[in-house]
Amino acid sequence: MPVPPRRSNRESTGPTWRDVEPGPVILLYGPEEYFAAQARRRIVAEVRASRGDVEVHEMSAKDYSSGSLAMATSPSLFGDARVVVVSEVEKMNDDFLAEAVPYVEASDPESVVILHHGGGNRGKRLIDSVKKQGHPVVECKPLKTDRDKTDFVHQTFRVEQRRIEPDAARMLIAAAGSDVSELAAACHQLIADGPATITDQVVEKYYGGRVEVTAFKVADAAVGGNSGFALRALRQALDSGVDPVPLVGALAARVRHIAQVHGRRENPNSLAKSLGMAPWQVEQAQRDARRFSSESLSHVIRGLATADAQVKGEAQDPVYALERAVLNLSTAGSRR
Repeated sequence: MPVPPRRSNRESTGPTWRDVEPGPVILLYGPEEYFAAQARRRIVAEVRASRGDVEVHEMSAKDYSSGSLAMATSPSLFGDARVVVVSEVEKMNDDFLAEAVPYVEASDPESVVILHHGGGNRGKRLIDSVKKQGHPVVECKPLKTDRDKTDFVHQTFRVEQRRIEPDAARMLIAAAGSDVSELAAACHQLIADGPATITDQVVEKYYGGRVEVTAFKVADAAVGGNSGFALRALRQALDSGVDPVPLVGALAARVRHIAQVHGRRENPNSLAKSLGMAPWQVEQAQRDARRFSSESLSHVIRGLATADAQVKGEAQDPVYALERAVLNLSTAGSRR
């Protein structure tokens, strides 16, 4: 049986999209459609499991016609359970606001009304009414920071009683990009097809052909001082047609983390909170930072800025510029 998700300190005290239960009114608040869609799917499935057949009505608050909410929540001819999904609540027209607020204050206990508000101040009176009546509010915020994405990946595996190692999680995030649905799909593919514990070798097997994963390997080796492996991985990537620009970006991102923690001795958890990073990322950056003096780190940053300009058109040979940047980074740690 799957274990319940662990809540982080940043999560609200209300239900999450993973564990929200059906109720007369539920507000999904935030622009991340993946979380809202998963919450809707869960609620409908729970209603169906407990009450059998379900009538699902969908409507837009933006194009709302007067009386539609009352009609959708009126008793079914066949006695089926009723779930009403209202989208674009952040764009609601006046007719919807005028009818939704009284409904929220005296909702039909036999119906389930799901309101998805994408964010902003439009309809604040309705939002306040939902909260005042004690109806659940589910946050559907985007995953903005690396820490948010890392928490999401680990929690997805934890719910399925599986484990992914920190480096593997970081590589998977690099492969999937910023789209939450793609990241979730990648997690579930590894859960379905991979071993009990996902390592970076497993992620490499499934996603090694992606530019971001290749960039991860090059950056990891270069920062670790393994110049030979870093240059071999770089040449293999370039020979396979990888664009130099995202490779420089990956190196710069890794060095940026090092620069953020360099010389700081605070607890990783407190640093992570202030920097918008995951604690393990701070710990890794702190370990990496020990290889660099302030002068050598400044030298690396200047070199990467030069390489970035060169691969974007300022040099006739961008490959040479990138190789020089990788070698510069991998050897800079000895300049103390």
